[in-house]
Amino acid sequence: MPTATATVYRNYINGEWVDSRSGKTFENRNPANTDDLIGVFQQSTRDDVHAAIDAAAKAYETWRLVPAPLRAEMLFKAAQLIVERKEAFARDMTREMGKVLSETRGDVQEAIDMTFYMAGEGRRMFGQTVPSELRNKFAMSVRQPLGVCSIITPWNFPMAIPSWKIIPALVCGNTVVFKPASQTPLSAVNFVKVLTDAGIPKGVVNMVTGDGPEVGTPMTTHDAVRVVSFTGSTHVGRIVNEAAAPSFKKVHLEMGGKNVIIIMDDANLELAVDGCLWGGFGTSGQRCTAASRVVVHEKVHKTFVDAFVARAKSLKVGDGLNGETDMGPSNSESQLETVMKYVKIGRDEGATLATGGHRLEGGAHARGYFHEPTIFVDVDPKMRVAREEIFGPVVSVMRCTSLEQAISIGNGVEYGLSASIYTQDINRAFTAMRDLYTGIFYVNAPTIGAEVHLPFGGTKNTGNGHREAGIAALDVFSEWKSIYIDFSGKLQRAQIDVEQL
Repeated sequence: MPTATATVYRNYINGEWVDSRSGKTFENRNPANTDDLIGVFQQSTRDDVHAAIDAAAKAYETWRLVPAPLRAEMLFKAAQLIVERKEAFARDMTREMGKVLSETRGDVQEAIDMTFYMAGEGRRMFGQTVPSELRNKFAMSVRQPLGVCSIITPWNFPMAIPSWKIIPALVCGNTVVFKPASQTPLSAVNFVKVLTDAGIPKGVVNMVTGDGPEVGTPMTTHDAVRVVSFTGSTHVGRIVNEAAAPSFKKVHLEMGGKNVIIIMDDANLELAVDGCLWGGFGTSGQRCTAASRVVVHEKVHKTFVDAFVARAKSLKVGDGLNGETDMGPSNSESQLETVMKYVKIGRDEGATLATGGHRLEGGAHARGYFHEPTIFVDVDPKMRVAREEIFGPVVSVMRCTSLEQAISIGNGVEYGLSASIYTQDINRAFTAMRDLYTGIFYVNAPTIGAEVHLPFGGTKNTGNGHREAGIAALDVFSEWKSIYIDFSGKLQRAQIDVEQL
């Protein structure tokens, strides 16, 4: 049971903070110190979700008619408020999610960047004007909103990812029902409060917390929902897609990754080690863009591995609020157990454990979900640790003898989110850029570091063709309408094979 002093946070439905109709709650605790109770949140039910969707559907009728530049002004104000509250939001996020404070500041900054960027789209959202094939006829296209959007987000970027979805949905004129991950509901509360403080009208943004089919099923099947935007595992994404398909909802999926860094024999190895360290162990490896695979040319393999292992051993693992910490905990006990399971799988498959491989216990680690930065070498590309997403601080290093072999290894998984190459040869860089089948590609940088003004998303089992961020996000949350205005005063027939001169 929650302690008497715990702060109780509520759902946000139709402009009011309300208890779940179930009367049930759940606790949110710090993964670095489970004695730290962050708050108590609502375990929502189908009835709560229906109430939120009904509120969003009603609000849509007026919100869609608010001029886009005016919607954008509210979002611009929201971005300014996030700037003012950035440090407090970052500290809350570190407590509930675990990653180090410098990273949570970056997470909040990404929400700031996205909100400012999308606010600008309120005065752009360009369509097309084209010449008609007929006299005295005008032709153009415009974007139109779709309606209620179900937004389902993960715990690893609990403010950035909601901003990628909610802000473009709003600027396009849609309304939102938002379900954050149960591991990071406080960051969601903070984000929703910013939107309400910025003047977003009641019913336009609604939030329900909790997990299970009572929450997820109506968010993906309710008739009033026209868009479902989901970020999470490929397994759950497939369930979401199947649930939404019968009613022909637009579904945007951002799912798993097993990203590769290729290091050629001419690479700047010091830079490559820096990139692999940040790409593999930033956010404790809990990123869909994490660099969990490294393919190294055999000529520099030993030199690279020695340096990479030495640097990984030097990383300080601990509470993300401690300024000396390099890597925080796994987000939950179940996530830590997954990491430990894959370490055993890697050993059983015959990979060599170069460093790490153990849970950290005792002392400052006694009350948290900590794991050592872990590197496997002598990894065969067919091993499970080289093919399956672990979502933890585990990196598999493989050898290659050529760029072609490295690209083949890189493409040899079911995911296609991000890839990278370290080389000083522009021909190799452009070949890899062309041939690696991913949605994102880097040269002489790790597989993480996407910016809000370019599309974000992946291929194969990472996504379903849609993209977040940039103007591509508008395609998820709007539909095209082509408009023809005939001012000839008579019937004109297009595509009729008649002389038009």
